[in-house]
Amino acid sequence: MASPTSTNPAHAHFESFLQAQLCRDVLSSFDGLCRALELEPGGGLPQFHKIKAQLNYWSAKSLWAKLDKRATQPVYQQGRACANTKCLVVGAGPCGLRAAVELALLGAQVVLVEKRTKFSRHNVLHLWPFTIHDLRALGAKKFYGRFCTGTLDHISIRQLQLLLLKVALLLGVEIHWGVTFTGLQPPPKRGSGWRAQLQPSPPSQLASYEFDVLISAAGGKFVPEGFTVREMRGKLAIGITANFVNRRTVEETQVPEISGVAKIYNQQFFQSLLKATGIDLENIVYYKDDTHYFVMTAKKQCMLRLGVLRQDWPETDRLLSGANVVPAALQRFARAAADFATQGKLGNLEFAQDASGRPDVSAFDFTSMMRAESSARVKEKHGARLLMGLVGDCLVEPFWPLGTGVARGFLAALDAAWMVKRWAEGVGPLEVLAERESLYQLLSQTSPENMHRNTAQYGLDPATRYPNLNLRAVTPKQVQDLYEVATKETIQRPSDKPDGVASVTGLAGTQEALLRWCQEQTAGYPGVHVTDLSSSWTDGRALCALVHRLQPGLLEPSDLQGVGALEAASWALKMAEHELGITPVLSAQAVVAGSDPLGLIAYLSYFHSAFKNTPHTEGPVRQGSLGTSRAVQFLGKLQRTLQRTRAQEKREHAGGKKPRLQEEAHTPRTEEPPVPEPSVPLTPPSQHQQANSGDLCALCGEQLYVLERLCVDGHFFHRSCFCCPICEATLWPGDYGQHPGDGRFYCLQHLPQAGHQEDNGNHGSESQELPTPTETSSPVPPIPPKESNPVPSPSQPTRRPIRLSSPERRQLSSLSLTPDQEAEPPPKPPRTCLALARQALEGSFMGWGLPVQTAQEEEKNLSSSEEEEEDEEEDGALYSDAEQTLLTIAKNSGHMTNYPTWRRTLLRRAKEEEMKRFSKAQAIQRRQYEIEVALNELEAEGKKLELALREQSDSSEQRKNLLLEQLLQLVREKNSLVTEEAELMIAAKELNLEEKQWHLDQELRRYMNQDGTLRTDVDPQDEKKAVKKLVDVVNQRNALIHFLEECRLSELTSGPGVQD
Repeated sequence: MASPTSTNPAHAHFESFLQAQLCRDVLSSFDGLCRALELEPGGGLPQFHKIKAQLNYWSAKSLWAKLDKRATQPVYQQGRACANTKCLVVGAGPCGLRAAVELALLGAQVVLVEKRTKFSRHNVLHLWPFTIHDLRALGAKKFYGRFCTGTLDHISIRQLQLLLLKVALLLGVEIHWGVTFTGLQPPPKRGSGWRAQLQPSPPSQLASYEFDVLISAAGGKFVPEGFTVREMRGKLAIGITANFVNRRTVEETQVPEISGVAKIYNQQFFQSLLKATGIDLENIVYYKDDTHYFVMTAKKQCMLRLGVLRQDWPETDRLLSGANVVPAALQRFARAAADFATQGKLGNLEFAQDASGRPDVSAFDFTSMMRAESSARVKEKHGARLLMGLVGDCLVEPFWPLGTGVARGFLAALDAAWMVKRWAEGVGPLEVLAERESLYQLLSQTSPENMHRNTAQYGLDPATRYPNLNLRAVTPKQVQDLYEVATKETIQRPSDKPDGVASVTGLAGTQEALLRWCQEQTAGYPGVHVTDLSSSWTDGRALCALVHRLQPGLLEPSDLQGVGALEAASWALKMAEHELGITPVLSAQAVVAGSDPLGLIAYLSYFHSAFKNTPHTEGPVRQGSLGTSRAVQFLGKLQRTLQRTRAQEKREHAGGKKPRLQEEAHTPRTEEPPVPEPSVPLTPPSQHQQANSGDLCALCGEQLYVLERLCVDGHFFHRSCFCCPICEATLWPGDYGQHPGDGRFYCLQHLPQAGHQEDNGNHGSESQELPTPTETSSPVPPIPPKESNPVPSPSQPTRRPIRLSSPERRQLSSLSLTPDQEAEPPPKPPRTCLALARQALEGSFMGWGLPVQTAQEEEKNLSSSEEEEEDEEEDGALYSDAEQTLLTIAKNSGHMTNYPTWRRTLLRRAKEEEMKRFSKAQAIQRRQYEIEVALNELEAEGKKLELALREQSDSSEQRKNLLLEQLLQLVREKNSLVTEEAELMIAAKELNLEEKQWHLDQELRRYMNQDGTLRTDVDPQDEKKAVKKLVDVVNQRNALIHFLEECRLSELTSGPGVQD
């Protein structure tokens, strides 16, 4: 507050300006400050120097120092870099205000128009490290004292807009409220400039304002004319945001935040939520800021079942329209989810009010996200040039679970300001556009991990922010279509027309190349003569030869003597799926009968796409990770391993066997004798498999076209049919199971457990095993049976009551709790590996509270302790025991005073790691949804081509070949998408195993910290179970890491020539 002895009215206005929390209060206090100093607002950067010179006030000195430090950077040239440039910024969102601030520092005359009259968005934004440093350099702590003081780095949109608005006003930006930008008004004649079309009637000074730079930050729904926008669509995704009143009580401050929990790696949390409330979510985030902010992704069927949505409409806009959403039910939904996620510790949740005075809760659709094809354009008419740039949501709509919106928005604002600086320097329009598009290519790839580490050096120059910067990645010739001159036709890129021709000629010869490759691979095999892609394969021998060439050792050609065509084809299809990762698209009966020539060609093209660059070798082929089926093969083995494990558990349960928890738990799986599947005699398929030849879906019974076929256990389905009947989620390899009762397939979260008691829905995920690292051409060995009894949850351990006799109770009551200094403590019983685990835990915290060694060792141990705790942190409501362990270690060390911030630092680091994991999970899930939509589109296009081919029986061969080439192109695209989908599933498995290991680590730490006198008879058994599970998870992670390393090495050895 102002000094009690101060009588200067400017000081009081300045204090009001600093403390103002409403937009109108900011504007009124700043107007009062300017009147007291006899200045006109909106005077550009010279206004800031005048305010600073006249307001010699102690409370302002720290702010002036920060702004001066920024303004005196050499890149701004003392505010003269853009002194003759006039800019119009549309939109007072965070990105628009940040761009206006940067343009003002360059010395440009900046006018900003905003259609709203107040800031009312409570939603909270995650901040990257560089955005935190950037805002602090602009005086964020001076305007908002709570800036980044919690365990997570975030800020509400409203607070971010307020502090940027204050900086913009101080730097002389002229701001007009309640004014809507509707379009551009071209110069009517030579000598005039570009103006804006504004609604309602703007002031005369604003209506006549001529500018040569337009920066649009008006949001995703408004993009200036001339820009093209591309839609990135995924599967239906419904988000729900809710803001509750934050009363800042002691109880509320102690509730931990949730940086993100995703079902993709923590199914147990969401299964518990579903059982307790009936709410089915994909993820949830909780930030504590001006409000208690929750954002979650909900399932449509759940919202229909709970009455949040009145009707199910195929159109997303109609589904989430105000007429179809029940407000009261939506409020109950959000309140119940928030209450469960925080364990009811927030008390009575009261909704904050939005701009209209209604409860601040809403459902929104983020199925589609828009992305501009280009970030800048230049218009020219009558000699007047206009540079247009996009920032914020109208450039790229962010995917909210990734927390990248404001960070990449700030980067785009800085890049746009750099473009304006280059424009003011007199650089040619095409060169300016080429540099801007080169930077735009980097934007979607940026993350805190791949940017420069030293955020203090970040500035306007892109070289200070991007490590691998190439401003010539896009050439001026490539951006000619972005330079629009009204007096002549828009220049067309020379590559436009040839591209269309190349797309047709590129398809030519695909069928011939496939036939030549098949002939090369099957050459030299007795009895195999491939002359076409139809009749040459009916005896099954050509398929066997192809599989043998790619994976020798499975079957010798001499073994095919006396084997029928059907048996040979069945064996080839099975081995190609199990050992090469090539899933069939037609049955063995169709191969032998030659009844599905299109299916056979598509199937052979999968081999060609995966192995066309593989040289002939005597041993098994080594596939690279790109464009091959290694990931598909790995997931297929995982799914078959899961099925065998469930079958074994079912047999043990039926036979009444008890789980083996003793020595078997320590026996390596690799020592068990493998089951050699290839040596099994070739047998013809069952009658059921013969009936399902691949033409009809095994679930819906409707026609299956080539690109629609999904093979699972020898049966063919539509991809849309192969989903969980409860949640309608698409089933991915390694993430589903078949119910033995009804024979239907379920996701692991909703898979009914026949003959077993439910164990919080976590049985399915706990039963998964990964193939061992040595599995290449040999099948997966049998897996030891899992425990049939569910393991108690770490948060709710089972305890057996201790019954004491009267003498024991008297002895316990007289027990002295004060340690005897002379008496030696009795030796504790051996704890097997747990004593070593405790020692490792304590050793990992050297430097946090234990005696310090050397400076180098302290720094090394400090980083190792942070990394260990980062990997273990998961949910804010679940880390109290780990926190207590850390606290005990620090207190026992006697050096806690040397590290007063150790606890807060550890928690912040752990939350940051948790957020990285959550963001990675959401990126995987979003890409899976996009792939699913792309596959649906490919299947629809393939269906049209297949129908056209069947109807073209009387057409020319040239027409048929053209349609077939197009179909093969779609097959290649589908193969690439399926491979990418499998790689994403492996990444999801890795996250899931990390999550499991963290929970098991927490459970073992709980046992380690438990007082020996309080241990019950059940604890040792539970402890052994946890150790066994941890060993299993570690082995699975090792197998997964082994696989990923093999893929990486294969990619390196294959070289760049492998890729198309």
